Amino acid sequence: MFDIARFVAECEAAIATDGGREVVREILTAANSDPAGIVSALGEPRRAGDQVLHRSPRLTILHIAWPPSFAQTPHNHLLWAEIGVYSGREDTILWRRTPDAKWLIEAIGAASLCAGSCLSLEHDVIHSVTNPLDRVTAGLHPYGGDLSPGAPRSAWDGVTLLEKALDYLRDDRAVEAYNARLTD
Repeated sequence: MFDIARFVAECEAAIATDGGREVVREILTAANSDPAGIVSALGEPRRAGDQVLHRSPRLTILHIAWPPSFAQTPHNHLLWAEIGVYSGREDTILWRRTPDAKWLIEAIGAASLCAGSCLSLEHDVIHSVTNPLDRVTAGLHPYGGDLSPGAPRSAWDGVTLLEKALDYLRDDRAVEAYNARLTD
């Protein structure tokens, strides 16, 4: 059965080894191979939002639950990330900066993560996330460093694709609007 404290401890210990990120990926993949075990430990994802499971200078682990029919604009983390979806589906579009100034970013790939799937993102990746389902999608997201709010990261406008400072206000409003409709 999945144990949050053990998962965090194993990931933090892995960062201190030569294998670092690769070992974190293996730990996440092993945990994510039993989505029901994660649901048993964290509960069936019903509410949207994010929860910091662990934060240190070397590693941040978030539990993220995307609202139904949610689309996040392109953004970067400036840290590597390992994404493990254990409930629902997360569609990711991968972007890159363009050499010409007409569009500042362009789509270069995509991935669909269903329950039990994992995806590795490099430190310089630009990506956007969509939950195409009519229910919450949830996953574990380890990052290779301190993913504190306020660190200088970028987002790209969903219409113009122009770069700006990352601001979670739009995402926060979508999460709050969805959660407000729930009856506990």
